[in-house]
Order: sequence, then C-alpha cells, then structure tokens
Amino acid sequence: MSHDTSAMRPRRFLPNGPLRGRIRVPGDKSISHRSIMLGALAVGETKVTGLLEGEDVLATAAAMRAMGATVERTGEGAWSVHGVGVGALLQPQAPLDMGNSGTSTRLLMGLVASHPITATFVGDASLSKRPMGRVITPLSQMGARIEASVSDQGGGRLPLILKGAFPAVPIAYRLPVASAQVKSAVLLAGLNTPGITTVIEPVPTRDHSERMLKGFGAELDVETDQDGTRIITIRGEAELKPQTIDVPGDPSSAAFFIVAALVVEGSEVLIENVGMNATRAGIVTVLRQMGGHIEELNPREVGGEPVADLLVKHSPLTGVTVDPAIVPSMVDEFPVLFVAAALAEGRTVTTGLEELRVKESDRLAVMAQALTLAGARVEETEDGLIIDGTGGAPLAGGAEQPVATHLDHRIAMAMAVAGIASCNGVEVDDTRPIATSFPTFEAMLDGLCG
Repeated sequence: MSHDTSAMRPRRFLPNGPLRGRIRVPGDKSISHRSIMLGALAVGETKVTGLLEGEDVLATAAAMRAMGATVERTGEGAWSVHGVGVGALLQPQAPLDMGNSGTSTRLLMGLVASHPITATFVGDASLSKRPMGRVITPLSQMGARIEASVSDQGGGRLPLILKGAFPAVPIAYRLPVASAQVKSAVLLAGLNTPGITTVIEPVPTRDHSERMLKGFGAELDVETDQDGTRIITIRGEAELKPQTIDVPGDPSSAAFFIVAALVVEGSEVLIENVGMNATRAGIVTVLRQMGGHIEELNPREVGGEPVADLLVKHSPLTGVTVDPAIVPSMVDEFPVLFVAAALAEGRTVTTGLEELRVKESDRLAVMAQALTLAGARVEETEDGLIIDGTGGAPLAGGAEQPVATHLDHRIAMAMAVAGIASCNGVEVDDTRPIATSFPTFEAMLDGLCG
C-alpha cells in the first residue's frame, strides 16, 4: 500500500443517529492467514470460504504463491489452495512483501525457518519499525540464520534475510511474553523439524494455530499444568491433509460495531457469525462487565471454532478496572474499548498493555492523543490508559486538527466510532490503512447509520 502523504484519504466521521440493522463482518484475520499457510503445506486442494480479503491476508497468499503453492480466488470470500507438502516449499525468486502485516511476517518466518530456502522479508514503513527479535530468538535456536536491520533499540527490524535450517533442531521454548505469533512461528517451524518441538506458554493466547494444525492432521498435543501453563508439543516431518474451511467472522472487526451500538443511543444491531473462541472474546467479557447488552444467539461450532450471532443494544456503560489477565484475549480490541470507556460513567483503568506500544503504532500514545483531541479525559501511564468517561454524553469532537492514525487501521476505525458518538464529528487523517483488515468497514458503518 502506498503511504505518501499526498494520497492520504481524510474523513470526518459525523453523528448520524442510531445504528440499526443486521451485518456480517469479514472473516477472522488470524484464521484466514493460517488457512492459506496450512493449505499451502497440505498435499491436495484446500477450499476456504469466508476468507478475509484484506491486504494483510493477500500478502500471505502472495508469499505462499511465491514459494510454490497455487492460491486462487474462486468467488467472493471463496479460495482454492493447492499445496506443495511440508518440506517442499520452493525458493522465492523475489523478496516477500509483507505490506503492513506483522502476522504474515512472523508466521512465515517460522515456516521458512525449517525449509532449505532463503527468503528476504520486506514491508511498509509501519511494519519496518516493528521488532522481530522475539521471533528471531527461538528460530535461531532451531538453526535458522537471520540477518536483520537493527534499530537503536535493538530487536531486528525488516528488511531481513532468513536462511532456513535443514534439518532444523527441535527445541523446548518458553515464551517470555504472551504472543500467539511467536508461539505459532515456533510450531510452524516444528512442522518440518525432526522430533518433538515444544512451546511452553505461561499465559494462554489465541489458540487458532493449535486447532487448525490438529484439523490438518498434525500430531499436536496440549497439556495444562496446575498453574495454568500450557505445554504444546508438535511432532515434525508432518503430513498435512487438505481441508474445507469456513472462516468465522472476525471478533476484532465485530468489536467496532459492538461498541458503536452500545454507545450510540437507540441502536440495535445483529452481528452474524462471529467467532467466539474464548482466547479471542475478551472484549465481549469486558463490555458486559461495563453493563453492555450483548446477547449470543444460535451458538454453534464451525470448523472447530465456536461461533454465535451477537445481538447488541445501546446500554449505559460504567467504568471498570480491566484485569490484565484478559489482555491476550483482546489485545487488538483495546483501541475501541478506550472509546467505550471515554463514553462510560466513571473511571476505566487499564494496565499490562506494554504490547500495544509495538503494534502498527504505539497504540497507547496514539489513542491517548486522539481521544484527548476528541474531547475525552485520558491519562497515559507506562502500561495503560486511565480514562474518565462522559457518563454517556457524546464526546465534544469537532477539533480543527485531524486525528493522526499513524498508518494504523485499528486507530482509524476506533476513532470513526468516536466520531459517530460525538457532537461535532471526528476527523481521521487517513482512512486508507483500514483496507489492511476491513476493506468494507466504512460502507458497513454508513449502511447501519443511514
């Protein structure tokens, strides 16, 4: 995606009455990435419906094509993947352009790490600032050789060159930070590594990789200690079998509409087919603690993932102290939770959010600035935000200066929600980054408010 300032697409998001209607958000981004990757490692055709066709997932698809898989779009959200088999990835002939996708980068580094190929990873300006050291460390222990550009703060950055180890060395790796991406990178490297690769996870994170690896036929086991530590083992040199996958709606995308319906008076929205995996649905838990009316209708299981339709009605919200233990299950939803907190009664306190400082932007600093500009009362701390809400009154909005999104899709969408819950609207400096995860977001929001 081009990010020169001359092409920026600003927009003022204005209040336009209650949100009403029925929507289906795009497919889950995490599951979409993994379905393409694992389909590319299975022998035969994997069929995927409901795939998120945002720029991040398309970057994963392009990378798997570059390494030998056939990845084709057969209809809206429908894709066919003909895989090459574990161990049979081909040498890419050009650098793998990851765009803005940290998930693509870290997971594909894991895949390449145990194959006899060399790949160069590049990305846009935002991704090139994000640290990859947390993935480089375990993959280096497995034998991969990685050359990365290093900033003053250390922790390798893109562009980087990764030379896979063949054979790679199985390791037992204890995650120093709660990160589904690091866990997944090690497990994916373990797919083509002789013997047993083990990941020890003190704090549970989203478990899509484990569910999907099992679904594709990998020998993977999960044990949980008395203290809640998860020990995940995978047997290497796996043979994956192609699957038919129906991707559930992304809870991270649904979160913007859940919050919008809760905070705009008179709203009632039904959001269909939302993934309700317990390792991802923390935002629903916290919003219910704040008093939000979120009803689960027709709960069911699709492809091993729990799914439900969510009926959301406008509700007076009350500030809470968010338990840091829930952070891994909603880490990407905090920008829009901050918007809900800004419109609640009383004080909301968040801690344990250091991870938000190394996302597409420093989401703590950027959201503190953005919400303050929109009229909220926000205090930034080292590892969170403290927000004193309006008690349900709209934010003032209307500042002359636009909110700076710093190329971060979730900042742009969160502040769009703040705009429709304000008196005078909120101007976002650039809506283009929204396309990385939710290309239809603006049209869907306009449709509910119209």
